[in-house]
Amino acid sequence: MKTAIYTLTSELHDERAVESVTREFLGSLGIDFLFRGSDYADYGSQPLSLIYVRTGGTEGIFLRLLPMLMEKSRQPFYLLTSGKSNSLAASMEILSYLRRKGIQGEILHGSREYISQRILTLKRVEEARRQLNGCKLGVIGKPSDWLISSGADYGIVRERLGIELVDISMQELLDAIDDCTIYEGLKKIICTHQLNGFTLRCFDLLTALKSTGCLALAKLNSEGYVAGCEGDVPAMLSMMIARSLTGVSGFQANPARINPDTGELLFAHCTIPLDMVERYELDTHFESGIGVGVRGYMKEGAVTLFKVSGDLGRSFVAEGTLVRNTAEPDLCRTQQVIQLSDPCQASYFLTDPIGNHHIVIPGHIGSLLKELLK
Repeated sequence: MKTAIYTLTSELHDERAVESVTREFLGSLGIDFLFRGSDYADYGSQPLSLIYVRTGGTEGIFLRLLPMLMEKSRQPFYLLTSGKSNSLAASMEILSYLRRKGIQGEILHGSREYISQRILTLKRVEEARRQLNGCKLGVIGKPSDWLISSGADYGIVRERLGIELVDISMQELLDAIDDCTIYEGLKKIICTHQLNGFTLRCFDLLTALKSTGCLALAKLNSEGYVAGCEGDVPAMLSMMIARSLTGVSGFQANPARINPDTGELLFAHCTIPLDMVERYELDTHFESGIGVGVRGYMKEGAVTLFKVSGDLGRSFVAEGTLVRNTAEPDLCRTQQVIQLSDPCQASYFLTDPIGNHHIVIPGHIGSLLKELLK
């Protein structure tokens, strides 16, 4: 979808001169947009709406529009300015008013390259927010007993991200699996509750069925669902956020070894989305020695480590490089050695971590994640 651009213009300025500046300025940005002018009837209908403050003397016009605009969209107010005809001064006055009222906003001003790149970033983030809003994620069987820091505040998650968290009993899943496989049983749960994803108290399957959910989760993630392990709700939320920005759920794993001097970390877990790896092998589940674990080999290169807390009050974002995949026998089957771009960030894992599981995402998307969580 395109970026919508609306305008604020003082009647004191010559319309032809303003239109000429408008055509030249917007054309120079190289973005795909819908020009709406002063007609705000469909404000907020596109993923990103910009208000192009074309001249000074427009603060009063904006103030009159504000109640209607806030009813139409919860998006921050992005004020675009070319820097001509006192447009920057007017934008600063408007933004100052918004911030005083506790309303988010930003002025898009600077070089044409800076503005166009900022618009592309904001559009991608707003598209992700739209994907998250209305999502429904299942918590199947509650977090594993050892995850004492991996619950979530359901109300805050709904308010901030628009995600509904739904508790589903393990017994419901076991009943769904009764006459089929774990994968098919999980698909039944997804269909019944109309889920976009879930986190599963998967270790209960070891005792109840003498089997694992590792392969089923790997496959479901590759099919576009978020499928998390051990009932870890913050990890599931982190995976959902990653998917909204990249189209990939991410690899839920925990650090097995950390070198705080060099910033090199070894992450491991017993499953990984099949669409994240170049190849994979099947092995036993590490801790139990039964069922199936997945050893995936992801392409080496740029990655981002990510985690949000269950109340969305904290987050961790670090960029780095996947330098090699390993296959040590005494660890969970998928293993990745990651070198942090900033070695100093390794201290976070030893001094102030958000639980044990973190999400490994292909590519460097740290700025996007931080923007989305503002």
